[in-house]
Order: sequence, then C-alpha cells, then structure tokens
Amino acid sequence: MNNTFSSDEINVLKQHGIVLFAERVIFDTRPPMETADIAAVQAQLAGPLPPPLLELWAQTAGGRLHYDLRLTMDGQEEAISWIELFFNGSDGYRDLQGWIEHERELAMEQAELDEKEWDGKLSYLPFGGFEYCDRIYVTVKAGAQYGHILAWKQGLPPAWTHALHNDGIATVAPDLAAAFAALRLHQDPLAPTGDYFAGQSLLDYIDERVEQHALASALADKLIDFYRTAIVDWRTPLAQGRLALQPSLASIALSHAIGSDDAALIAQLAAADIALDQPVQGSALATETAMGDQAFSALHALIGAGAPVAPTILNNIDSAVPADLIQTLLAHGAIPTASAIAQCIACGATDSAQVIALAYAQQHDDLATAYDAAKRSLLAELEPSLSKVRQGKLGHYLGEQGLAARIDHLQKNIPGLSL
Repeated sequence: MNNTFSSDEINVLKQHGIVLFAERVIFDTRPPMETADIAAVQAQLAGPLPPPLLELWAQTAGGRLHYDLRLTMDGQEEAISWIELFFNGSDGYRDLQGWIEHERELAMEQAELDEKEWDGKLSYLPFGGFEYCDRIYVTVKAGAQYGHILAWKQGLPPAWTHALHNDGIATVAPDLAAAFAALRLHQDPLAPTGDYFAGQSLLDYIDERVEQHALASALADKLIDFYRTAIVDWRTPLAQGRLALQPSLASIALSHAIGSDDAALIAQLAAADIALDQPVQGSALATETAMGDQAFSALHALIGAGAPVAPTILNNIDSAVPADLIQTLLAHGAIPTASAIAQCIACGATDSAQVIALAYAQQHDDLATAYDAAKRSLLAELEPSLSKVRQGKLGHYLGEQGLAARIDHLQKNIPGLSL
C-alpha cells in the first residue's frame, strides 16, 4: 500500500474521511482515538489491548467498511455484516462504550446465574459489526486465543427459512490484519449482478467527495482501483482446473453464477467438479438459492447438472415460477403443497398452480379443503400488511401495488383451475 499511494495522497484521503489500513479502505472515518479514551477502554478489559487494534485506533477511532465476509456457523454459510467500526460518541448502534456496557451487563448476568463473582473485566471487546445483529470482537484475555478476531451473529425467528435460528459465533482470523484480509469483494462493484452489493456505499461516498468536496477525480479513481484489488479471483483457478480444490472460492463462483442467472457458467462449474450439494446461503442449497433469487435459467442448469432438489423447495415461492420448471422440480423430489398452490396463484402463475395441484391430488384427497385453508392463511398475512402500508405504518418489499395484486389474484375465481 505504501508503494501505491504517496504520503501526500494518504493525507488528502484522510482529509476526506478515508483511511487505508491493512490493505483495506475505511471511509466516513473519525479522528484517532484519544489516549484517555484508550485508557478508559483498557481499564475494563481482562488483558492488554492487542497492538494491531491500537494501530488502527491511532489512525481512526471508527468508520465504515463495505466488503463481503462469509463464515461457516453451525454448518451454514453465513454472510457477516462487518460494515461498522465502533466509536465513542455515536448516537446509534456504533457506540463503542455502549457496546462495552452491554457486554458488561451480560457478563454480570451470567456470573449471577453461575453463582460466581465477576471481576468486572471483559475477555472479549466488541469493536465493530452492524447494528444489533452482527458483532466483531477481539480476544483480550491472555492465552492461545489472545488477539483472535471473532464474529457473532444473532439468530433469526424460524419464519426466516434457511437463516441461522440460534446465535452463532465463529473465528474470523488469528489477528486483526488477517481479519481485514478476510474482507473481500465477491463481485466487481463496478459490474454488480444485483441491486445490492458490497462497495455500493463506498462508491456513493467517493462520488459525494468528488462532486461536493473537491476530491480529485484521478485520486478517486486510484482509490477505487485499490479497493477492487480485494475482488476474489475464482476465474483463474477455474480456467486452470483447480477450482474444485478450493471450496470457498468454488462457493463464491457458484453464488455468482446463480446471482447472474448464468446457465452456461453453471454448466462450466459442474464440469469442473465443484460441489453442488453444499449450503450456499445460510442452509440453502444451490437449487434453493436459485429458486429464491428467481434465477430460473441457473436453476434448470443446476438440476441438469445433478444438484440436489430439497423436498421443501416449493415452500417459499415468491414469484411467478414457470410451469415447466415446477414440473421439473416435482420430478426431482419437490413435495407439492397447498401453500405452494396458493403462492403461485397469488403471484399470477396459474399454470404453475395447476401443475402443483395435479401433483397434490395424486397424493391427497383433500385438495379443495387444503387449498382453501392455505388461501385464507395467505390472505390473513397479506391483507393486514396492505392496510398498514396504506396507512404509512409499514414498509413492504412488494409495495402497495404488489400486495394488492396478490390479494386480487387470490380472491378471483380462476376458470379451468382444478381446485
């Protein structure tokens, strides 16, 4: 990095709230942490602050990051949101001392449950994460794990299919520099496959600094080029026939193929013998991920390549899935359900609903009753949501028109539909 930017350029970037640390870009930064503030943190810890964290705080007391980070938690592939570095004085979720107080309360409660005395010192310091759901800690207690960087993720309710349902924890890296190295870009932020991607916030920040605060365009472009050096290169090992030997890269490549709905790339990855039967997002297999992303070309290719189809893949239909794809999924073990029929009808996919209904009727003799119950259950979810959206009390991914359309589809009598 020192060979990439001159000292003058580094100083200019700092003036624009941008700090380069451990080969990564921190933006919207704070001034270095005051000695007294560091001492106040140290006084609450069971061991000395690791030198790499002190080096970070010597450059900035806090800021924002925007990279991808994926860790295995409880056998699932979990995306970890490490996009904040906590600092004192934040009026939101980035408040360093606020998170320290939170950890102290938890430690005191645990000591009481264990009927033990607590010395008031924390063994793990929270210093980053995202809001209340993801946190990054550094181990400060003496021992083999000293200086290790850990990630904690909050479990979500069971309704969040494929998500982590219990709180999870995993080691990011043995030290802060290695943890920053684990922050990568799974796709090029200048050529994203979707509307939301790592780098979006940083690119917006840089644009603002150029347009409103006179950051030189040449230096901004140089910074973006440096930022993009974190892009994961899975294409080279794929071309060299080595991708199957690097499962983490293979998983990123597979995610990219699904996200871009690239059937040809799916076929190429399958020919390279990468695993198609492992979780890709949370506990979701590749076929389930493609179904959720509405990547129907990729899904067809995955099935053709032998990727397993979960029996429950039709449980979370949220778009107009083509009828031929539904038929293929059923032929590969998907279970037809009344709720899947209702979801298809709500999405306007009556042909797909008919395919599922016929399959359901071959296995059950209560099609009409089961569908009526599923329809009423879905309406009981959609109608209150629409009412709240219209009152301005709820934001919903479908919006007012989308919710109204699904309700209208469910309430219509559809000619020729055998239910």
